[in-house]
Amino acid sequence: METVSLYRAPTTEADADEIADWLRERLDRAGGREVEVRDRFLDAHRTEELPEQFADSRVLSPYERETGNTMLGIVRYEERVLENPERAGGVLYDGVAVQRALNEAIPEPERSLDRLHVVLLDRAVGTWGDHDGRWHKRVNVLGQPAVVSVPGLYEAPAKPEAYYEEKQKQAMLSGDAPPREVLENEVEGDFLVEDDPRTTEALKGYVMQAVHCWRTGEGFCETEGCRLSNPHRQPGVMEAQLREPEFCEEHAELYGRDSAGAHDEKTG
Repeated sequence: METVSLYRAPTTEADADEIADWLRERLDRAGGREVEVRDRFLDAHRTEELPEQFADSRVLSPYERETGNTMLGIVRYEERVLENPERAGGVLYDGVAVQRALNEAIPEPERSLDRLHVVLLDRAVGTWGDHDGRWHKRVNVLGQPAVVSVPGLYEAPAKPEAYYEEKQKQAMLSGDAPPREVLENEVEGDFLVEDDPRTTEALKGYVMQAVHCWRTGEGFCETEGCRLSNPHRQPGVMEAQLREPEFCEEHAELYGRDSAGAHDEKTG
């Protein structure tokens, strides 16, 4: 029996049990897979190497491909936030390097092709863009294990244009950019913010993307509004993850169609 192991991120708004329930229902329509929920990956599969591996995967500059700062103080910081994850934040990590480190931490008996590990992670991750020579924050990195960054849900997709216009205007008036929280309160428009109560609902699709890739070998869906699509702007995320229908025609054949009379907003 193929199994999905979903790991909690206890310092975040993400409800792994609700995501797992949703996932089971859709996978049952696709022939069924076992879905289990586990405690935080970095507790369950911690190794002595992880603090240095996280330090080595730190992004140093938005425009420099080279990563890593393994000075003793940085490694000690990574040790502390492994023990106390609520103290982490403000650091961007190379998502592929983090994925590689977590893969090495998976016990050998659980590395088989019939088990997918999906890690809800309380760290911001990114991938390097060869096309424009800079790092880009990501919500997820597909593969084994699949990494789903909860902070990435708020930080990776670009916010509405009004957000950046207001940020520029206030910076010109005050000489400094206002705190993110101030902008989020002042700018009209629908976008996800830190600890947003819609976090769990939105993450369901990103977890499904990882599972769909594992099952079929397919990447992101090209159809806007499908849960399996990968929009680069917050309005697109809202459309794909929080509004009906859940899937495009093709993927609805696999994972089921929405019930008749569904509300405009997806519900958990």
